[in-house]
Amino acid sequence: MTTTTISLSGNPKRHRRERVVKRIFWASAAVSVLISAAIVMSLIGRATTFFVEVDKSSLVDIGWFPRRGLYDLLTPLAGTVVVSLLAMFVAVPLGLGAAIYLSEFARPRVRRFLKPILEVLAGIPSVVIGFFALTWLSPNLVQRVFDSAGIFSMLAASIGVGILITPLIASVSEDALRAVPTSLREAAFGLGAKRSETVRKVVFPAAISGIVASMILGLSRAIGETMVMFMVGGAVGGGIRELNPLRPGTTMTAAIASVATGSDQVVGEGLTFESVFALGFLLFVFTLVLNTVSDRFVRRARERY
Repeated sequence: MTTTTISLSGNPKRHRRERVVKRIFWASAAVSVLISAAIVMSLIGRATTFFVEVDKSSLVDIGWFPRRGLYDLLTPLAGTVVVSLLAMFVAVPLGLGAAIYLSEFARPRVRRFLKPILEVLAGIPSVVIGFFALTWLSPNLVQRVFDSAGIFSMLAASIGVGILITPLIASVSEDALRAVPTSLREAAFGLGAKRSETVRKVVFPAAISGIVASMILGLSRAIGETMVMFMVGGAVGGGIRELNPLRPGTTMTAAIASVATGSDQVVGEGLTFESVFALGFLLFVFTLVLNTVSDRFVRRARERY
């Protein structure tokens, strides 16, 4: 009696293809890590040069005028905080309202029509939003409501940035709300709760981790936005430290863009070129801390079903 041995290892050609694909993916991941590390190291190197050689008194001065040797880092930092917070005041109510409507109140046919439009709006170029804020929002909204506001102001830029990040918050929040099991809604309805009560007391708390993640994602997008602030903020060549949103101001990204414009002249301006890397390093640290805190919160608040 003869026995036949059957190989369970599979087709050798298939295994070779899988090994090749695995190596390609590993190489892609390794290249991404190396590029990220190179960016961080270049930021640290130039930023270290700036902080070592700069006159420390110029770091806390009247404003950010790098071509004049005034490197007040609090000026772009304060502008970034003001613009980002005001943008969130615009985007969070609109984004969450749209997400709740699409997830809990819209009919399936309406949702299938509106959801792709919302996702397309998230891809609008920021230069388009900046032009809209400069030509319409500022003269027709900000200046009509506030007489003291000029054509360039941090408030107009904040509204533009808020409009820009609203679809992002809405789309991610809507996905988080729809991920809540239907059984929770049915249980609330069975206890006599209205739809609004179910959303407020059951669905929203259950999806809080995803909602917070969408807000942090929108805030990170607002902090990193360049073009809208560069076009509408008004402090392109530099600016005085300003917390009044009705006045012109600058953010870290807009300050980097304004200094990087005409880089052939920046090299001959003392530490102006290095100041760009210092702002980039501060922006990197700012975003890293924000994302780390949000990741810990999401992990603690996440519900598993």
